[in-house]
Formats: sequence, structure tokens, C-alpha cells
Amino acid sequence: MRVQTPLAGFMTSVRLAGALIASLLAVQCTSQPERGRPAPPASDLTPILSIKELMEDIIDPQADFVFDAVGVDVGPKGAVETRPTTDEDWVKVKRGALELTEGSNLLKMPRRAAPPGDRSVGGAGQPELSSEEVEAKIEKDRALWNSHADKLRDEALKVLEIVKAKDAGRLFEAGSAIDSACEACHLEYWYPGDKAAVERQKSSTTYVQKPPAAP
Repeated sequence: MRVQTPLAGFMTSVRLAGALIASLLAVQCTSQPERGRPAPPASDLTPILSIKELMEDIIDPQADFVFDAVGVDVGPKGAVETRPTTDEDWVKVKRGALELTEGSNLLKMPRRAAPPGDRSVGGAGQPELSSEEVEAKIEKDRALWNSHADKLRDEALKVLEIVKAKDAGRLFEAGSAIDSACEACHLEYWYPGDKAAVERQKSSTTYVQKPPAAP
């Protein structure tokens, strides 16, 4: 017959208490993510394109589906009006707006300003900033950079509402708002303070004259 001494009983109680505490801690740790909602782990996504490539090959071409959807061209044969009239026309505008909204998210992902070895960027003595200068400005105040991307997203989302209503008359203002959002970002990070470039942009924009309202 086994006789339990007071010390043995005490040690058994300590072990049981320790096991209970360990179990409670395990439950607490398991439930912690649900209650506290800790910040998600850092993204493991690796950007492939630079900002310049993203703008030139994705965002800018898609913006043209919005910019070119409505307008008035004055030529030798007089004024020629352009506006979406078919379902196919509106699908193109919708796709352009969708690409712009998602493109704004891609802009907020940290990435190089230009491809390695790109010689077409500006620098000292030129109106455009170099890629190194652009990257430095972005990193100095990333919240400001993100706010420009968010502005592009917000204006593109308005186009989606216009597409649902098939209101061609509102596309003029929407396209102008997107153009203004882009220009504000360019003045901050591409050619800051270059007023001459701004005037050239205004004189060459598609939206020189608002198209007349549909009959």
C-alpha cells in the first residue's frame, strides 16, 4: 500500500495547478487573434513593375477609355462629337474605370520609381525629377503619396456610377476630375512647380470644350 506524505501531496497539487494555468494560457492565446484582431502580417507580394512602367503601360492606357469616351473634335469638316452610345462603348468605359481603381492600389505598394538603368528620367538641371528624387519624396511622406492615389481611386469610382446610369453628359466632368487628380500628383512628384508644363497640358487636353447635351 502506498502512503502519500504531506510533501508528496503538495507537489501533486502544484503540478495540477501548473497544468491548469498552462491550459488557460493556451486557450487565451488561441482566442487572442479573434478578440484583439492584431495587425495582419506584412505582405509578401513583390512588385514587378516600377511606378513609371505601371503608369505608362497600365494606368495611362486605361484612363484613355474614360478620357476618349466623350468630347468634341473640331476639324476641317466641322465639330465631330464623341460619346458612348452602345453597350460595347459603355463596357470600355467601365473597364477603364475599374483598372484605374485597382491601379490606385498598386501605386500604394512600395516600388521603384523607374526601371534600373532607365535613362529617360530627369535630374539636375531638368524640369523632371530623377527617379532617386521621386523615391526620396515618396518615402519622406508616404501618407501624402497615398492620398494622391486615393484621389485617383475616388474619381474613378464616380465613373462607375456614371456607367450604371449611362449618363454620357457627366463623363466630361468625371474625365476632367481624373485628369486634375493625375496632374496634381505629377506636379508633386514628376515636375514640381513646372507651371509651363501645366499650361501645355491644359492647352493639349482632350477636354478643350464640353460636348453639347444629348437631344
